[in-house]
Amino acid sequence: MAEATKRITALPRLAPRRRDAHKGDFGRVLIVGGSRGMIGAVALASNAALRGGAGLVTFAAPETIQLCVAVLCPCATSRPLACRKSGELAAQSVAQMLQAVGGCDVLAIGPGMAVGPGQRRLLRAALGQEKPLVVDADGLNNLAAVDAWPSLANCPLVLTPHPGEFARLTGRGVKDIQADREKATLAAVNGWRRRSGGKRPLVCALKGAGTVVSDGRRLFVNATGNPGMATGGSGDVLTGLIGALIGQGLAPFEATCLAVHCHGRAGDLAAEKLGQVSLMATDLLDYLPAAMKEVVA
Repeated sequence: MAEATKRITALPRLAPRRRDAHKGDFGRVLIVGGSRGMIGAVALASNAALRGGAGLVTFAAPETIQLCVAVLCPCATSRPLACRKSGELAAQSVAQMLQAVGGCDVLAIGPGMAVGPGQRRLLRAALGQEKPLVVDADGLNNLAAVDAWPSLANCPLVLTPHPGEFARLTGRGVKDIQADREKATLAAVNGWRRRSGGKRPLVCALKGAGTVVSDGRRLFVNATGNPGMATGGSGDVLTGLIGALIGQGLAPFEATCLAVHCHGRAGDLAAEKLGQVSLMATDLLDYLPAAMKEVVA
């Protein structure tokens, strides 16, 4: 680790809520994602944002699946994204997403999104707007196919890749990445920041056992979590949780560190009751309240 990089061990805490608080005080989160065959991902992220304390959550999904997703997250509102007859996202979906961005405090894009030209149009538009942006899952896979993407980022940016997605973003092999996860994360973040001009915060959370979070100046290695969390949908829960904490006023690095900790803690609490073998992503939603309760000042 570079000498100038500060290792972080203390995590931020959430302030107790005022008695006269209302939902507008705790952030408006927009989740963009979903596709045929992957409706659960954007629902998991939306529900996690609500469990993470967001006052208002909206998801934007292809109009062909919007109502199916809505059934899975009744406390969120939703926006349809226009599709062609083929099912691909239509060009007007960009304007629809940006209209929804106007009413939110933080945007997360990628859960269940699939990969294609329409998705990359949405991603470029998301990079070009100014509100904090969390990119995960297929958002990252689409990002890897966008030339010079760091130079397009006009917003505070949080990337949450697993080692395979990280490999696609950096061109490095997974074995090489896993051999020194801290070094790989720092090198990638500092490279992306140089190419972006360093105008906006850029945070990367390299997921896995001991998730590594860095903004290039600071580094946090998470100690919570267990192998039972290696299951489909777990990352979608983290995406929503990061969005919720940014929406409540935490800076991107602090929000990501706290979200990673609480996400892993929820997994540990679930594993204590259910065991690791049977743990699934919806269990994380059930145990997030107890994990979040521990980090309120």
